[in-house]
Amino acid sequence: MVRKDIPTGGDAVDTCPSCVGPMFDRIAPTYDLLNHLLSAGRDYSWRRKVTAQLRGREALHIIDLATGTGDLLISLLRGGPNATRAVGVDISESMLGICRKKLQRRGLADRVDLVRADASATSLPGGSFDVVTMAFGIRNTADAAATLAEIHRLLKPGGMALILEFSLPDGGVVRWCYLKYLRWVVPRIGVAVSGDRYAYRYLDKSIEGFYRPQAFRSLMQKAGFREVSAVPLTFGVASIYRGMK
Repeated sequence: MVRKDIPTGGDAVDTCPSCVGPMFDRIAPTYDLLNHLLSAGRDYSWRRKVTAQLRGREALHIIDLATGTGDLLISLLRGGPNATRAVGVDISESMLGICRKKLQRRGLADRVDLVRADASATSLPGGSFDVVTMAFGIRNTADAAATLAEIHRLLKPGGMALILEFSLPDGGVVRWCYLKYLRWVVPRIGVAVSGDRYAYRYLDKSIEGFYRPQAFRSLMQKAGFREVSAVPLTFGVASIYRGMK
């Protein structure tokens, strides 16, 4: 049940920064509402599972790429005192503006620096971070392999990458239902709430066109990560990828 017009090996939609940035600027005001609505609230649980990966580690310097409105960043900072400092990076200034306000409301702004940049080429110093996280962002970059190389560059030796991304269930009724949901329900709800028809057709195509979990694990290994793993979430509609430098 894979669409014939979308390859299964990698990026299949227009993910150039000059296209993706303005799209996220447009949908920023309704982004959080639609995330929670379209995932039936499961996105809260998924982010908590990413945050749980940091338990037992101390004095962490974290960078969250494609931080968007900051939900994962906030979860990481509130998950415990071990996240002492953080940097949030996003290509959309409108998303960063919402993130900044959310951090201020929660008293977290003094622990975070926000940077507008392309996640695949941040220009930040290499070997600077204990943990690099990225939620629902790597499939929106122009080159997933280049983004993984940048994540690897940013990490200190022994550092950890945690990537939360949508995926497709392996097969059967769940996969069939999920594809129907992506192709027919998501665009209609998306345009009704945000008014942006393209953005939520793009969501479907970007998920269907992205690497399958095994292929993405191989891509991480090629980028130099070791101990690479993938944990499926909610019947496989999302996955947490973990790799060590």
